[in-house]
Amino acid sequence: MGIIFENNGQFFVYEAVQPVKLTPLKEWINRGENDHYVIKRLKNADQVLDSSTLTKMKKIGEQFKGKPYDIYFEWSDEKIYCSELVWKIYQQATGIEIGQLEQLSDFDLTNDIVKAKMKERYGNRIPMDEKVISPVAMFSSDKLLTVEEK
Repeated sequence: MGIIFENNGQFFVYEAVQPVKLTPLKEWINRGENDHYVIKRLKNADQVLDSSTLTKMKKIGEQFKGKPYDIYFEWSDEKIYCSELVWKIYQQATGIEIGQLEQLSDFDLTNDIVKAKMKERYGNRIPMDEKVISPVAMFSSDKLLTVEEK
């Protein structure tokens, strides 16, 4: 998950991997399974995403550039995960919240693999009240429409 930005006629995905960075769009697509991707856009992009807002989004995004990926999904700006990056850029630049914020306790954590991963990351102190924005919550947001899928 990331935000597509155009720089000098070339398209890049600003994404939270290790570290947060701009990735050429083609390279980003090639990382996907069978080159599958979905591009979504705000339904009201024509009214919201003018040149000054896009500049603001890029400036806000710059504060995260080079930050490490957050495997703990903490709601801080010290480390950042994929959906958190996109959510925060949109929210700070436009006031729009794409997807409903949840808490870790809202997710089904009963699967044995999930339980093992949670134990590995947090020990016995799982932060169940930590704010989280999931990629699924953003992907299924009614504020977005699909503009391309391959």
